[in-house]
Amino acid sequence: MSPSSAVLRRHRRTAAAFALAGSLLLPLTACGDGGAKDTGAGRETGAAGKESTGRNPPAADLTVLAASSLTDVFETAGAAYEKSHPGTDLTFSFAGSQELAAQVRQGAPADVLVTADTKTMDGLRAETGTPAVIARNRLVIVTTEGNPERIDALGDLADSGLKVVLAAPEVPVGRYSAQVLDAAGVKVRPVSQEPNVRAVLSKVELGEADAGIVYKTDADGARDKVDAIEIPDAQNAIARYPAATLKTSEHSAAAAAFVAWLGGPEAQKILREAGFQQP
Repeated sequence: MSPSSAVLRRHRRTAAAFALAGSLLLPLTACGDGGAKDTGAGRETGAAGKESTGRNPPAADLTVLAASSLTDVFETAGAAYEKSHPGTDLTFSFAGSQELAAQVRQGAPADVLVTADTKTMDGLRAETGTPAVIARNRLVIVTTEGNPERIDALGDLADSGLKVVLAAPEVPVGRYSAQVLDAAGVKVRPVSQEPNVRAVLSKVELGEADAGIVYKTDADGARDKVDAIEIPDAQNAIARYPAATLKTSEHSAAAAAFVAWLGGPEAQKILREAGFQQP
């Protein structure tokens, strides 16, 4: 792929993500052409608009709703999937899991959902197929580069002189953060509560907060901008990422094939290399 093609591809995916998020306000028909675009000769569509299942997954334009912490790794995984599945095009929309759940409930057109916790997915049983956990993650403390406040452990976050930012309680990483802080008996008054893990990380990267709690993979991806302090296993929480097809998908067979691929060796290798743990 030429440099100009790569740039166009990134712009297309970013634009599609913003368009999907806007589906709560405006009708969305552009993603995957509402399932009407036939991009593979092996696909058949029945009267109900669902693809027939076959031995080989049909080609399709798939929209994947995914937790913010999967942003970087899913761009890599998506490129690998498209390469091995000619004719399939993946468009990702990344947001906090609670935001994705709201989009699903309000009928945003999509094919696959991947959340950062099982609780959010369990609340969507009527809208999804059977979920499968594809990865795990854990929490770390992040500080501004160089750790000028000399933060070493969870207990240090209780210092009233520190500006600590956390994710909101309804966000999976916010819920995990509250869990580990409560278990450690640490009371924190955050200066802000953010809608997703990337927003927490950004506040620390920009120096708008001294510290925050994020997933290890997010901290690893920003190691040139923040410092990470490990949280001991005995105090930590494990995030589990389930993936599922959406029952409203017009590309059910292709969506199921992508979910199955996420649990397979190629995708698992990509996830491991990005710092995610085995399911």
